[in-house]
Amino acid sequence: MTSAVLVGFCAISTSALAKTDLTLWSEGAGNPGEIKVLKEVVKDFNASQEKWNINLVAFPQDSYNDSVAAAALAEDLPDILTVDGPVMPNWAWSGYLQPLPIDPSLVKDFLPGVKGYWGGKLYSIGLWDAAVSMVTRKSTLTKAGIRIPTLEKPWTKDEFESVLQKLKATGKYEYPLDLGMAWKNEWYPYAFSPFLQSFGGDLIDRSNYQVADGVLNGEDAIAFGKWWQGLFSKGYVPGTSQDPADRDTGLIDGKYAMQWNGNWAALGVLKEFGSDTLFLPAPDFGHGPIIGAASWQMAVSSKSKYPEGAADFIKFAMQDVYLAAFSDATGFIPPTKSAADLTGNYNEGGLMAGFYDLAAAQGRVRPVTPGYVVEAKVFLKALSDLANGADVVDTLDNAADEIDADIKKNRGYGHK
Repeated sequence: MTSAVLVGFCAISTSALAKTDLTLWSEGAGNPGEIKVLKEVVKDFNASQEKWNINLVAFPQDSYNDSVAAAALAEDLPDILTVDGPVMPNWAWSGYLQPLPIDPSLVKDFLPGVKGYWGGKLYSIGLWDAAVSMVTRKSTLTKAGIRIPTLEKPWTKDEFESVLQKLKATGKYEYPLDLGMAWKNEWYPYAFSPFLQSFGGDLIDRSNYQVADGVLNGEDAIAFGKWWQGLFSKGYVPGTSQDPADRDTGLIDGKYAMQWNGNWAALGVLKEFGSDTLFLPAPDFGHGPIIGAASWQMAVSSKSKYPEGAADFIKFAMQDVYLAAFSDATGFIPPTKSAADLTGNYNEGGLMAGFYDLAAAQGRVRPVTPGYVVEAKVFLKALSDLANGADVVDTLDNAADEIDADIKKNRGYGHK
């Protein structure tokens, strides 16, 4: 009897000590710095408590969304998953996610772009943000007699046109500006729809998210379309056939005078140009200077049986020390000022501190609607067609019609 009691006691003790396994899916397999820090966070969290054990599975970013969709179809989603900020409303609407069970006051000091809200509820939170700037050299602008813009006084539309003309007239560059046309997919709506918004247009009417007609093809949008097309017809920027290698090294190699690029590419430019590097704000085309906001975020799947455990891990990862570590490893923007102060690049006086200010002052999230995934593809095609000489009015009319048809097909995507 004593042996039986002892065996039973051991079984109970072992059961009491066993942790519950939770699975975390990440899109960051192709980013060594991101995954290294994420593995450290997982290791520290698992060691910090006795209830939960996180198992990390990393996917290549290009195949990640398809993997999540397949898992959702098979009802085999992980407990925790990363989601691209603008895609989150679609996943929430599709039933992939559940509201994030954390107190919203915990994210009150986070940059607006990293907070993923849908239907008035917080569904995801980003451990970093991204921002785009006009990257160039101070010496480039000074030699051409060009004013260096500031957040308080960015270039106007007419001034920006003059800048491109002056840089082209130097004869030193293949193109005055590199927009990154070699990067397809999400780059186009992320990097270029803010230009449309600064003109006064948008992908969709954000007052109700039910119609693109009149917004994507209205007078302001047509003015944007003509300006956009003019960048190519005037020889200011490379076209849609740009060599990806030129996108990566063209600014450093001297092929381009300026480059519209993100903070993730800043470290390489700083290494080459040092204190001569400038990260400039977006031009103001009439309705304020705007850049895209929101990057990859963490969320809890609708299939998780342990949302409190998933939330505990996400809250653990939200500590400033980890936010700073992600930034130092990847170059991304820390989502809080207190985390930025812990970094080597975004602290006060840091070489990349201006990106934090850009994100805070100019960042605007892409349309918060499940239909964004369609809008993004339609916009990409429209901009490509315009760059290649398509009629501006017809192209934007067709794009608006396609988006409106998709919204109707999906019964308004749940907007009320």
